[in-house]
Amino acid sequence: MLNIAHRGARSLAPENTLAAAQKGLETGADMWELDVALTADSVPILLHDDTLERTSNARQIFPDRRPWRVHEFSLADLRQLDFGSWFVEQDPFGQIAADQVSTEDLARYQGEPAPTLLEALEFSRHHHWPVNVDLKDVSGTPGAASIVEQVVALIEALDMVEQVIISSFNHTYLQRVKALNTGLTTGALVYTPVADPARLLSRLKAQAFHPHHALVTPKLVRYLRVQGFGVNVYTVNKESTMKRLIEAGVSGIFTDFPQVLHSLWEAGDA
Repeated sequence: MLNIAHRGARSLAPENTLAAAQKGLETGADMWELDVALTADSVPILLHDDTLERTSNARQIFPDRRPWRVHEFSLADLRQLDFGSWFVEQDPFGQIAADQVSTEDLARYQGEPAPTLLEALEFSRHHHWPVNVDLKDVSGTPGAASIVEQVVALIEALDMVEQVIISSFNHTYLQRVKALNTGLTTGALVYTPVADPARLLSRLKAQAFHPHHALVTPKLVRYLRVQGFGVNVYTVNKESTMKRLIEAGVSGIFTDFPQVLHSLWEAGDA
């Protein structure tokens, strides 16, 4: 069985928004992945970049606050911003031009807000839909020391421990997650080769390896899966790569095109 995990259905909707989550749900993804950063007042919010410039109209609304670092803006500030119009204007994956995004959806994306982690988790809980929470490395920013504790507390308060995977490139965060709640599933994100992934996962008490797709070989997948670890690969947008990884036996694939991967998997063409 393959888990199709979409990265906010970024080809069909503005990333890290509830509109994107809804679109991923509609396209048959088994779970969604979101990125968590912290506001100036230490509220966990869904944002990928360290700055607001790429995915919002912060330049227009706050012209004097360059370079628009996320951690320098309060939640109230962020609520003034539009996190959807950029997608409509830029069509980053060419899916609007390809008529894969409806006129109705494009109109809805205008003014789309960046949700808090609480709002995103409540969406997942309502739909009984698993979610991968990617903790951005916010080391050195205000509130950084509490990001793990805040995220774990929210998950516990919503009774979603069984519904969440927490991943991060900051493996110290994963160790802290396990220290707070051993029942939470964790995945170690990596973008460079690891000499012994199983040893790394054992040390972190993690359940899954989350490598960049260029690092994955059938031998690596077999080695990890026979030891009981999941192998969830990011970010896979080419059909040929999807097929290669499915054939290698990975347990999950993160993609910006859940609609493509779902169709491929359902058709049995991999």
